[in-house]
Amino acid sequence: MSTTETPSSSNFIRSIISDDLASGRRQQVITRFPPEPNGYLHIGHAKSICLNFGLATEYGGRCHLRFDDTNPVKEEDEYVEAIKQDVAWLGFDWGEHLYFASDYFDQLYQWALKLIKKGKAYVDSQNAEEMRVNRGTLTQPGVDSPYRERSVEENLELFEKMKNGDFPDGSHILRAKIDMAAPNMNLRDPAMYRILHAAHHRTGEKWCIYPMYDFAHGQEDSIEGVTHSICTLEFEDHRPLYEWFLQELEIFAPQQIEFARLNLSYTVMSKRKLLQLVSEKHVAGWDDPRMPTISGMRRRGYPAAAIRSFCERIGVGRSANWIDLSVLEDCVREELNATAFRRQAVLKPLKVTISNYDQVELLEAPNHPQQPEAGNRELPMSRELWIDRDDFMENPPPPKKYFRLGPGREVRLRNSYIIKCDEFIKDEKGEIVELICSADLATLGKNPEGRKVKGIIHWVSAEHAVKVPVRVYDRLFDQENPDKAENYLAALNPESLQVTEALVEPSLLQAGPGETFQFERVGYFTVDAKDSQAGKPVFNRTVTLRDTWAKVK
Repeated sequence: MSTTETPSSSNFIRSIISDDLASGRRQQVITRFPPEPNGYLHIGHAKSICLNFGLATEYGGRCHLRFDDTNPVKEEDEYVEAIKQDVAWLGFDWGEHLYFASDYFDQLYQWALKLIKKGKAYVDSQNAEEMRVNRGTLTQPGVDSPYRERSVEENLELFEKMKNGDFPDGSHILRAKIDMAAPNMNLRDPAMYRILHAAHHRTGEKWCIYPMYDFAHGQEDSIEGVTHSICTLEFEDHRPLYEWFLQELEIFAPQQIEFARLNLSYTVMSKRKLLQLVSEKHVAGWDDPRMPTISGMRRRGYPAAAIRSFCERIGVGRSANWIDLSVLEDCVREELNATAFRRQAVLKPLKVTISNYDQVELLEAPNHPQQPEAGNRELPMSRELWIDRDDFMENPPPPKKYFRLGPGREVRLRNSYIIKCDEFIKDEKGEIVELICSADLATLGKNPEGRKVKGIIHWVSAEHAVKVPVRVYDRLFDQENPDKAENYLAALNPESLQVTEALVEPSLLQAGPGETFQFERVGYFTVDAKDSQAGKPVFNRTVTLRDTWAKVK
């Protein structure tokens, strides 16, 4: 069951479920989220999680978390635990309904025996290349295996020996006997069991034969009483095969419904490619904040509520569509704008000396300008400050187009005084290194009558500022569709990570792992949950204050 508010917008899957319940075809709603534990979950999985758990909650049913762990070569407990953490972090609770395909290995084996005895399955001894050639093509029918007409007794004997470990990997395979001329390639005597002498992360050495995903998947749903088996569109052609197994085994048949998977710009979501990025160290792990993984987004500072909002906003349909990454980033901004406390930080410092100010005082600054109940914090002010270098121009445009500092111009220091730039100092290279300004000491927190100062800039006290490491993350790829590149690795954005230091107000030293702040006028930043220590935060840029990528491109 979900701990979050259930979405209310309509989609075709909701219509199907509503009709099923109204007609009496189904008396309850049971869905499932069935990941294979061979990698970390990504934003595409988040769409499926929100859909399955959300629909179950909406209709007063339940959603199972089931691991399809039928391939011991690629599956690990690390992935199981990471997936459980991701689903729970998104706000969903499977309760007591946690299952594994390996829970059903004994039952699946018995069902395989049943199909052999019915003459609906046989042991094939062709090698992989022979099977590939004999399978045919989309325009040519396949060719029957020379072992297709083995007797039931011989098949039972061979399958027993496969189970007992008498044969090496790849020497035999159990296939369903359907139709080698079927237009649907999935019905051309698909594999049901293969020999794998590999230890399983849960069953250990008990098995050396393992069911294929296409054989196990529909039966797992049946065992659990899943009413609506919601899949992405690539499984549409597999549905007749799942239905064939269920019919031949004479067991409960869930209703399979397919929807279009998520395609997100500037991103790859192939598990193979994500694993390559990790294994070849193009990124710093599955939870690298540039990765489209849920763990990476969590570490970057994306709120779970923003991801749920994104999944609801993009909707559910049957047609493949392309979602721009800016839609997800907008959802993150909307959530953080409402929840993130404000702080002041300078990433590109320029020194300011206030000539007529020679004291230290503690000013009050709100934690959140729209939430008075969030209270205030103390902000130290002194004679020497740091401002952002981009907030000064030696030869600025007209005042109606430029509201920041320039020679003789005024701005307000946020939560402080109005200051005017009286002069500036350059170094031997001709670069501006310091501004000499004067403060109107009667303007603390107010604009005197007749004064119109539109510009407001952020700052930190030089005496009290603290240096903290900052990782400025951007899009991992600089091409909209990296999958279309000849080599997707060539589309990696060389500026996706820039490490720098920021000068921040001292209150940020107390920030804890995972806390996210708006650095005013800069962006949203979160305390890295892995590399930060008490009193030594490391900040990751979560997202900019507005979408600047399109303009830059």
